[in-house]
Amino acid sequence: MRNWVMHCRFALLLACAFGTGVAARAATPADANITMYHGDPARSGNFVSPGLSFQVAKTLHRDRGFAGAVDGAVYAQPLYWHPKGATHGMLIVVTEQNEVAALDAITGRTIWHVTLGSPVPHSILDCGNINPLGITGTPVIESQHGALYLDAMVDRNGTPQQLVFGLNLASGAVLPGWPVDIQHSLRARGFGFKPQMQNQRAALALLDHRVFVAYGGNDGDCGPYHGVIAGLAIDKPGVVAAWRTRGTKGGIWAPGGISVAGGSLFFTTGNTETGPDWADGEGVFRLKPNLAATADPDDFYAPANWKTLDEEDLDMSGVGPLPIDLPGGVHRLLALGKDGEAYLLNRDDLGGIGGQIADRPAAKSAIVGAMATFPAQSRAIVAFQARRALCPDGGFSGGLAAIAITANTITPMWCAPLDGRGVPIVTTTDSRSDPIVWVDGAQGDDRLHAYNGDTGAPLYTSAHPIPGVQHFQTILVADHRLYIAGDGRVTAFTWNPP
Repeated sequence: MRNWVMHCRFALLLACAFGTGVAARAATPADANITMYHGDPARSGNFVSPGLSFQVAKTLHRDRGFAGAVDGAVYAQPLYWHPKGATHGMLIVVTEQNEVAALDAITGRTIWHVTLGSPVPHSILDCGNINPLGITGTPVIESQHGALYLDAMVDRNGTPQQLVFGLNLASGAVLPGWPVDIQHSLRARGFGFKPQMQNQRAALALLDHRVFVAYGGNDGDCGPYHGVIAGLAIDKPGVVAAWRTRGTKGGIWAPGGISVAGGSLFFTTGNTETGPDWADGEGVFRLKPNLAATADPDDFYAPANWKTLDEEDLDMSGVGPLPIDLPGGVHRLLALGKDGEAYLLNRDDLGGIGGQIADRPAAKSAIVGAMATFPAQSRAIVAFQARRALCPDGGFSGGLAAIAITANTITPMWCAPLDGRGVPIVTTTDSRSDPIVWVDGAQGDDRLHAYNGDTGAPLYTSAHPIPGVQHFQTILVADHRLYIAGDGRVTAFTWNPP
């Protein structure tokens, strides 16, 4: 393996700020470290910003004092870490050049950056749409020890490798025992794995002192890959558990990756190539941290028309499943498919094939990306992006929509125009009040947009496009700012005090 090259401007002293618990939270508190995709293990995408009301959102403006530069295209959501005693927090940004950069969250100045080997050029892959291919999935921070975990695609003398790294957040130094070569580690457990056919798009997750990394295929679905999850021990680096689809393909590739609730991992799979019998494609799964496969219908779900979804490439895995807690201790799980359907499941009993509580059309186009949610009285409101989203009047609107979820129903709530393919998040002043849905018009108008989460009414559109934002890019909210990562740079927005 080629040596990774490290460039450190200076190191920050880190200390334990949070524990390692992973129970699902309703929202990410203000001024919290953002250690994972969408702010919490359940991937709620609900960020609490006490002063950011509907009216204040209209004062949003570009923070001209922030200038953050990175090397390469960015597909992952940035993370935020504020070391104890430090004046400023820092953003962690990863790129397709295999660069990991720590940027001052106020100025954008580079604190440290490290390059984890050469990325893989498209020319040595059978298919794909990212060139070069380096770090794509959103990393995860383990707070107790101040460590960052990520997967990098590394070119080793013309041979692609999937390597999982552990880095010290203070300096970017590679931690002892890392990186872990996924192909070799899985082979030792009897799992075949071909790195050139497996992409790592999904956000990493933490549970029970293990980091979980999910794999799918490359754009174009070439080769006999599988949907794979590797569980790696933090204290003794190496793969200690693994799961893969029985059928070929079945990639796990949603940007949000694996969600965590009640001590279990939840994820969705894509289309498989199989015979008449279901082989884990188009599924929603619940696994314990040991990743032991189960035939119990409590632990999996697939639509009754899974075979048709397979044949028409209408993946369930374009959006990760969203755990929803409703009043009275009701546990639900929402899944959205490329067929435009919304599926409501009992999180404690997924129901097996055809075992959903409710399903209904949510869009007349593929739904891909991630959801964001906030509570409203006895229901949860869930926002998502789709090119032809279903409106309450039965019509369709291009861009953005929200649905209301109760214990047994899915109801269209509002729709709004959006030109772009960004992933929505929501800010609230106290986890539920003044809900604002934010989304970037990635690869469309490239502007930042804000909508009233109760009604869908537009609140704000940035005056100028944000350059280089890739599809499914997710906004980070931290330190009185909204951060959007694009190719080669991070852009920050802030708002006037109320």
